[in-house]
Amino acid sequence: MSTGPGPNGRDDLVRSKHPATVLAGPYGHPFHATVVMIPIGAWTASVIFDIASLFTDDRELFVVGAQWLIAIGVVGAVVAAVLGLLDLRVIAPATKARRTALTHLGFNLAAVVLFALSWIVRVAGPEGDLSVLGIILAWVAFLLVGVSGFLGGELAYRYGVRVAEEQTQRNGFLAPADRR
Repeated sequence: MSTGPGPNGRDDLVRSKHPATVLAGPYGHPFHATVVMIPIGAWTASVIFDIASLFTDDRELFVVGAQWLIAIGVVGAVVAAVLGLLDLRVIAPATKARRTALTHLGFNLAAVVLFALSWIVRVAGPEGDLSVLGIILAWVAFLLVGVSGFLGGELAYRYGVRVAEEQTQRNGFLAPADRR
C-alpha cells in the first residue's frame, strides 16, 4: 500500500478517510454506506416475496410486490452508485484498496444489470404470473450483491476507507479530560 504523500501532500490512507465533496457525506459518515441499505433491503424483500410466491395459491400479491421491490432497488442502487463513485475518488490509484473498490463496483454493476433484466422479464409477462427466468436472474444478482457487500466491508473495516481516523475513534473511548 502506498503510504507516501498524496497529490495534496497528505498520506493516501488519511486522504481516503475524508470526503471528496460534501455530497459524499461528512467526515466519518459517508452517505454511500447509508443509501446502500435501500437496494439491499428492497432486493432482500423481493427474494423473500419470490419464495413466498412459490408456496401460495394467491401468487399475484407477491409477484407484483417483488416487481416493485426490484424497481425500488434499482433506483436506490443508482443513487448509491453515484455516492460510491464519490468515495472512489479519494482512494489512491495502484493500491489494493483501489483494486478492491473497482471489483466491488464491478459486482454491483453486474447485479444492477441482472436485477434490471429480471424486472424487464417480469413486467413483460402477463401481470401476476410467476417468471422463473425473472426469479433466477434476481437470485443470481442477489448472490452478487452478497459478494459485493463483503468487498464493501473490506473497504470500510479492513482498509478504513471513509472511516474516521484512529485518533478520532480513540477519543470515543476516553474520559472527557483525556481527549485531545
